[in-house]
Amino acid sequence: MNSVMSNQVGKQQTFSTMNKDRHGIITKIIRSVWPFFLALIVFLSTRIAISNPAFVERFYSRGIYPVIASSFSFISNLVPFSLWDIFWIVFLLLIIAGLVLVLIRKIKLGLYLLRTLQAVAFLYSFFYLAWGYNYFRPAIQDRIRWKTPASDVDLFRPVLDSIISGANLNYISIKTSDYAEIDKLVEQSYQAQSRRLAISYPNGKRKPKTMIFSKFYGKLGLSGYFGPFFNEIHLNHTLLPMDYPFVLGHEKAHQFGVTSEAEANLTGYIVCVKAEDQRLRYSGYLSLLLYFMRDASHLKDYHEIIKKIDTRVLDDLRYRQKYYQGLENVTLSDMQTAANNSYLKVNHIEKGVQNYNQVVSLVISWYCNTNPGILPH
Repeated sequence: MNSVMSNQVGKQQTFSTMNKDRHGIITKIIRSVWPFFLALIVFLSTRIAISNPAFVERFYSRGIYPVIASSFSFISNLVPFSLWDIFWIVFLLLIIAGLVLVLIRKIKLGLYLLRTLQAVAFLYSFFYLAWGYNYFRPAIQDRIRWKTPASDVDLFRPVLDSIISGANLNYISIKTSDYAEIDKLVEQSYQAQSRRLAISYPNGKRKPKTMIFSKFYGKLGLSGYFGPFFNEIHLNHTLLPMDYPFVLGHEKAHQFGVTSEAEANLTGYIVCVKAEDQRLRYSGYLSLLLYFMRDASHLKDYHEIIKKIDTRVLDDLRYRQKYYQGLENVTLSDMQTAANNSYLKVNHIEKGVQNYNQVVSLVISWYCNTNPGILPH
């Protein structure tokens, strides 16, 4: 009897051990594959989102995202420095440290590759959940219900003349000591224009932070960027004061869920030129004048158009061009442009970096819908 009971106990222990081993294997598999499973779900959802912009607008951009933005920006604004920059520094150091451990055979190459791919899959998912689904919301014309003009050709000149006039009338010198006040004024203008721009205000906090590697980013030609992981706005400390209000308005647009660069340019422009403060208006008109003059460069009377620009405004434009060319490293800038071009196209911005210049068409549409008096009859 004792022998029989001993055998039964032994079998039960064996089955228990097998169950524990099986449970352990299943747990390991789940831990290994869940980031990839999550990334697959997010990827499939983005394919669905592309075909359902109205759904994205209603449930994500105006429902879920404002809650995310408010939560993340509240936390990130408690820290005076850029969490986004620190995050990527730590991430790259971990990648390098992992490679070193593989080389000295402290960890296996397979495990290192698995952990790296898991991290990439998780970051991919987190990017879209935290902000990236905004790429699939309707275009600004549809959100605001504009009537889009059939052609921009006949409308280009009167809108350009209006922007030149605006820059000439609002010329003013802007100082770095104005930045804190300008930030408050841009925020006030966003609040005033929120219904016009169809954005959810307040959508959290928007405290601009300085890029940790401003000089390096200056070589890349970057004046500012939005960090979606921590809902942070970044500005380059090498930015000229004349550009500060517009760039700040542009980056704040991204925080409001405006993903298109052209739409962010338009939003920043409207927020600046509709403000009561002359410094904001001048920065807005000056920045859009650059885009319009670029498109006007092929016109036969281009030099006659230049003569319409106030000498002080022209001096600012020329100084601006020389200043940023002195900062920029052509090779690094081209590399950054190529990377940004690929990133934008992957995220449903078909024109890539050319999307920035599409602000000209958007501004013309805006004038058609809000300032019809300047248009030819």
